[in-house]
Amino acid sequence: MIEHTFRHIHGIGEKKEERIWRSRLYNWDLALEYIKLHYSLDIINRFENIFNKSKSNIDNNPKYFSKRLDSNQHWRLFRNFKDCAAYLDIETTGLYPMWAKITTISLYDGKNIYCYINGKNLTDFIKDISKYKLLITYNGKCFDIPFINHHLNCNLDQAHIDLRFVLHSLGFKGGLKGCEKQLGVNRKDLNDIDGLFAIDLWYEYKNTGNENALSTLLAYNIEDVINLEYLMHVAYNLKILRLPFYKEIKMSIPKKPNNPYEADVMLIKRLKKRLYGI
Repeated sequence: MIEHTFRHIHGIGEKKEERIWRSRLYNWDLALEYIKLHYSLDIINRFENIFNKSKSNIDNNPKYFSKRLDSNQHWRLFRNFKDCAAYLDIETTGLYPMWAKITTISLYDGKNIYCYINGKNLTDFIKDISKYKLLITYNGKCFDIPFINHHLNCNLDQAHIDLRFVLHSLGFKGGLKGCEKQLGVNRKDLNDIDGLFAIDLWYEYKNTGNENALSTLLAYNIEDVINLEYLMHVAYNLKILRLPFYKEIKMSIPKKPNNPYEADVMLIKRLKKRLYGI
């Protein structure tokens, strides 16, 4: 999608870009050919420099484009940079970094799943996340990233696609779980777990040493990141649906990976009965 994008160029907004596409100038090369036929040498040189700079960054530098695109257009980065992207989600003991802590972090890069646990390997996350140039989250700009930066004393400044806003622009609301249900995602044994219950699972693990509580929490946390991959592909395809070059850049949706952890269904039932009377 990036090679079809013109909105990273100063002075080109939504309407101008649409006019460019309506003229069948679907990418930088076609646009430059047109400019060479109709404009002065100064303008030709200006756009040639812009397009050459863009081409030099299209393989390995999503941040170049994220800095130049409005945040609501960062979804355009996905197709070109998915191989250096990480799907990211955290669990915490509360909503505010000053009063709560991170319990687990899950990371998925389309091939491998990693999990980080408070009191075990949480700080390993800082080194591992530095390998990725694009972060994909749900509400991560408001929640996950500020939490991580505060508690791990780091500064995650990679290019970032926040699916909360992408999905909202497509009409899907109601939090991550609500969006999943609207798009046909079934969490099976994890359907009844939410962020609040994830806190209960953490304290069950810490207070009793019950490893099944930790495994269930990790299963829930990992389910978030592997579902983000599906949601990102669906959202991207919906975003480009009406573009004239849709078929060229449509993405196939990958098979969902196996979650390496399983939820303890009986534990979930016992905890809910003990804590909530249900």
